[in-house]
Amino acid sequence: MFKRIIKSLFGDPNEKELKKLQPLVDKINELEPAYERLSDEELRNKTAEFHARLEDGATLDSLLPEAFAAVREASKRTTGMRHFDVQLIGGIVLHQGKIAEQKTGEGKTLVASLSLYLNSLDGVGVHLVTPNDYLSKVGCQLMGPIYHALGSSVAVIQSQGNDGVFQPGFLFDPEYQSDDDRLQHLRPIPRVEAYAADITYGTNNEFGFDYLRDNMVRSSRQRVQRDLNYAIVDEVDNILIDEARTPLIISGPAEEPSEMYGRMANLVRSFRHIEQREYDELRKQADLGDEKAEQEIGRFQFVLDEKNRVTSVLESGVDKVERALNVENLYDPANFELTHFLDNAVRAHGVYQKDRDYVVTETDEVVIVDEFTGRMMWGRRFSEGLHQAIEAKEGVKVQRENMTLATITFQNFFRMYDKLAGMTGTALTEAEEFSKIYKLEVIAVPTHRPICREDYGDLIYKNERGKYNAVIEEIKQMHQLGRPVLVGTASIDRSETLSKLLSRADIPHEVLNAKQHEREAEIIAQAGRPGRVTIATNMAGRGVDILLGGNPEGIARRELRKRYTDLTEVPREEWDKEMENAQASAQLDGGTVRELGGLHILGTERHEARRIDNQLRGRAGRQGDLGSSRFYLSLEDELMRRFGGNNLVGIMDRLGLEEDMPIEHGMVSKAIESAQIKVEGHNFDIRKRVLEYDDVVNKQREVIYAQRTEVLESESLRPEIERMLSDALRTTVLGLLQGNDYDERTDYHLVLSAVRNILPLPESYEAKASQWGKLAPEEVVEELITEMRQQYDEREQLFGVETMREMERQIMLDIVDRHWIRHLTELDNLRQGIGLRAFAQQDPLVAYKTEAASLWIELIGSIEETMVHTLFAVRPVIAEQKLEQREMHMHRTDTSEEAPSTPQPVRTKERPGRNDPCHCGSGKKYKNCHWAEDQKNAGRKVQRPKAPAR
Repeated sequence: MFKRIIKSLFGDPNEKELKKLQPLVDKINELEPAYERLSDEELRNKTAEFHARLEDGATLDSLLPEAFAAVREASKRTTGMRHFDVQLIGGIVLHQGKIAEQKTGEGKTLVASLSLYLNSLDGVGVHLVTPNDYLSKVGCQLMGPIYHALGSSVAVIQSQGNDGVFQPGFLFDPEYQSDDDRLQHLRPIPRVEAYAADITYGTNNEFGFDYLRDNMVRSSRQRVQRDLNYAIVDEVDNILIDEARTPLIISGPAEEPSEMYGRMANLVRSFRHIEQREYDELRKQADLGDEKAEQEIGRFQFVLDEKNRVTSVLESGVDKVERALNVENLYDPANFELTHFLDNAVRAHGVYQKDRDYVVTETDEVVIVDEFTGRMMWGRRFSEGLHQAIEAKEGVKVQRENMTLATITFQNFFRMYDKLAGMTGTALTEAEEFSKIYKLEVIAVPTHRPICREDYGDLIYKNERGKYNAVIEEIKQMHQLGRPVLVGTASIDRSETLSKLLSRADIPHEVLNAKQHEREAEIIAQAGRPGRVTIATNMAGRGVDILLGGNPEGIARRELRKRYTDLTEVPREEWDKEMENAQASAQLDGGTVRELGGLHILGTERHEARRIDNQLRGRAGRQGDLGSSRFYLSLEDELMRRFGGNNLVGIMDRLGLEEDMPIEHGMVSKAIESAQIKVEGHNFDIRKRVLEYDDVVNKQREVIYAQRTEVLESESLRPEIERMLSDALRTTVLGLLQGNDYDERTDYHLVLSAVRNILPLPESYEAKASQWGKLAPEEVVEELITEMRQQYDEREQLFGVETMREMERQIMLDIVDRHWIRHLTELDNLRQGIGLRAFAQQDPLVAYKTEAASLWIELIGSIEETMVHTLFAVRPVIAEQKLEQREMHMHRTDTSEEAPSTPQPVRTKERPGRNDPCHCGSGKKYKNCHWAEDQKNAGRKVQRPKAPAR
């Protein structure tokens, strides 16, 4: 009521926006005659002209009329389709970074070509985002001729293979003949080249996963994406609202394959430990030259500090592990993960005791014991591989855990684009969410022809049996008339129930449930043929038009497949003849269907969101076609039960209505719509709350990824590392010396031991250190900083500047990644229990922000601390090393197929990637040609670091 009053007083704001765009449409139309006179070459040269004008200071807005006119002319010459005026309006809306709501069949794929071409002129790249691979591929193939005629490149990325290595990308090339007719004119290219194209089509999942993978690489050469410039999201309500409920997650095993837990557990069983206090005394004597004390320390493999529940592996323990594993250097970057296995195995062996910290159940399950209550904590596990180490220690089955390596929500991913736009048939009902979350305005674009579909009122039955009986009866009547019917269901099991009922009634039908996008798209495209009955769930066939009489190309392909196994072998003459026959058949059948009233939409249940119902209705009545729709409901439907269905049951019982007697009244329909609005608002609040929590992580993720990019692209990290080392030395020395009396009683051994954890001071430094008691603390710090820089210079001279720069980069990346993964786990754990703060009258979100900030400060400190204790403890690898590749899985939910991703190894000299063409020119992939030989010939000179003095 309020909205109607506002509209009557101030006018329709949507109409006002459309009127503002009309002058631009008129300019585009005025240019059409001039562009029609251009030759193909002149039309193609327009792109170069636009580029030059942009470099001279022109804006995309100023080029819009000419660019749109060029696209329309190219489309007329290549596809035979001319953009309608309303499609030009849609293109302008997309260019302005808004959502264009266009009804089904209005040609959104063609509309997007206008804005994609215009925004690609700045050379940064634009993306067209679709819900599935099929729509990405078909969109690229359909619109490719337009872009090619204008001299712009267009590519498509597809979901990567299950091998985790092959990441398919294709470039549209009209000269390329594929062996697979489904990939006609799509030439395979590396994914990085697909992103380098002017226009790139792909799915929301792949764009998001590539962003995450790019921020996990160990070399800038491994990145594939460019900056996120401009994107048009097709089916924007599906991707930015429905799909946004679950984040993108790249996960992997918490550590290396579980066999290593068992090997380490067996190794440390024979380890002997020494108490921290005893070790400190022996270490002090050994530093003074006592050989017996040094020999005594050598009898033990690790130090145990029971008070702080901490263990430290000694040099003898490291030697034992290296011999057992046949590893020359446990602290080599290539073996870095092994140290984590060793640390966990020693902790499990020395610190954690059975029947105190944990118990082993009769089913051989390790269960944590609460240290305060003594109760078993079912379902909880120690993190970071410790639980697996305990399982290996106890000889039970080691359970594999997945650890989140990287994650991001669609909301935060798409908000990173400099400009975002979207298109769909149903967006106005979610306009508030689009505005508040994405700052996207929704503009309803008029249809090219008036909608002639007749939407009947809902029929409400007492129970589901009465509803389904009525549904089957109406389908039977329509089928006997020869009129096509599209039946919409809310779930797959409802589709199967309805299919069984239709089979009993001997009614032929197709059932689609959104599992095989390409096959379903082909079937639903033929759902407008006479007598067809098609059952589809919410998502089936989205993005595919239902043509009355059928899709001619689909009909032709079906007939040709009866005679050819490979459609690429079909002679051109035979293809043209079959297409001509299919067009004639589709035209004849289309006339028959129109006479019968067009496609009939039959909904079997109302959905929580009105737009889902509108999407189903919108399948009929495209481009002015006849059509009709009706929804059949029962008081046992979920939505009806939740919002007053029981009251209606009582009324129907009092009136004595039978189960096959429906209710049809405008007030009931309005009540249902009111219930849907309530559910939409509730779901929006939930998504908004989830996003508020993720925004906290997102700010931290942006900082980490920005620092990671800086590490990858920086020529030298030495200044930053020297700052870290200097700060660590200053903190360590001042913390021990400041405030002491500087005389001979000062225990310089304590300071020397602490400093050696950072800087490997030589034995000759003992004499100099003995004089520290006579110096001011700041003088000691400056002396050590000078020594640190001198050692840094010596390492650079010994190993080479380039090797040192690469070592700095790889160590920094490894430390940042490991601590960030641990930080994500801690945030996950925090998020799971933060809701309990409400019982203490605290806002859980505020508490989450506060504690996440504290964890962030700890993260930054831990990264720097680990860096300063690691740099001088490892030696760079001189020869090229094949780094171990972490197993990863990309997934949205637990039911999604997991596709492992394997980043390419960092190389110290240029070589082709495993899937790149071999350097010998054979044309084969490198991994199938010279890769094995190169690996065999590559020398590996591993230098073991000298153990730091203790």
